[in-house]
Amino acid sequence: MKKQETSVDSPASRNKQGSGQALSGQNLNKQSSIQNPQALTGQDSGWQGSVQTYQILPEQAGERLDKFLSMACGGYSRSFIQKLAKDGRVLVNQKVQKSNYKVCQNDCIQITIPPVTELEILPEDIPLDILYEDSDLLVVNKPKGMVVHPSAGHFSGTLVNAVLYHCKDSLSGINGVMRPGIVHRIDMDTTGTLIICKNDNAHIKIAEQIKSHSVTRRYVGIVKGIAKQESGTVEGAIGRHPVDRKKMAINLPHGKHAVTHYKVLERFSKHTYMEFELETGRTHQIRVHMASIGHPLLGDEVYGAGKSPWKLQGQTLHAATIGFIHPVTEEYLEVTAPLPEYFEELLKKGL
Repeated sequence: MKKQETSVDSPASRNKQGSGQALSGQNLNKQSSIQNPQALTGQDSGWQGSVQTYQILPEQAGERLDKFLSMACGGYSRSFIQKLAKDGRVLVNQKVQKSNYKVCQNDCIQITIPPVTELEILPEDIPLDILYEDSDLLVVNKPKGMVVHPSAGHFSGTLVNAVLYHCKDSLSGINGVMRPGIVHRIDMDTTGTLIICKNDNAHIKIAEQIKSHSVTRRYVGIVKGIAKQESGTVEGAIGRHPVDRKKMAINLPHGKHAVTHYKVLERFSKHTYMEFELETGRTHQIRVHMASIGHPLLGDEVYGAGKSPWKLQGQTLHAATIGFIHPVTEEYLEVTAPLPEYFEELLKKGL
């Protein structure tokens, strides 16, 4: 592997010895300072940082592009490299390539690594219900109505604002400046367990477990109608609705594989209290799957039909339990969040 590093218009530049031979045969040692390269903004403007160039040797041919770069660059995860490739920051022979591209002898690979971006989302002193915390992560019990991370129309009062205040500078940066520490999400009106990562090592290892579907995720919810089966499985690919882009839909050609297991906890006169266990974690998965079999979640105004006789704020769904292998101790950790008060009151009413 031959390597060349150049610095592009970065005021934060500093000298750092390159680890390889330049394409020109000279050793270039100027590189921009990158304190937190994982803090991507996702914006096309203002990308100023280190540009690294590599030429593939015969023995490196056939390797996946993301795997090659994660080893060649040193210190950067494959997920970070994949994010750069998705954003068009990885070129092979002057053309954008996907992460799974197999490199060929004499390929010229260029990767642009952004410098640190200052976080503009402000910390806010919002109380957190912390179920578990150590130096690597915390598990919080997210309340109903709280958005997980800032987005259009929600730049304040989010879970990210709250954890920034609580954790200060100790948050992973892999998901960018808008989502520090966030490794997975639950809907605004879904309550319950959510993992927050304090460093990139924890983030990478938890993300790998989520991707391999090895994380235990159990939810409880109240659905409309009386479920006939004691338990069952809904399997159907979930993707963006072809007409209403704010909704998801089942069994679409472009959808992603999704599996939800359910079982009855208690039957009422018009509703059923159920437990759900996810094999996958698609957007609105439980809501879409249960609506597809005629049992939409109580209070779900997006996938349900008809008004609820009770004043509810969105779907009656609670992320009760999350279990995973701790990224440092490598021991299984399972955390459970108690039912919110409104949920318990509904169960007492008999439904």
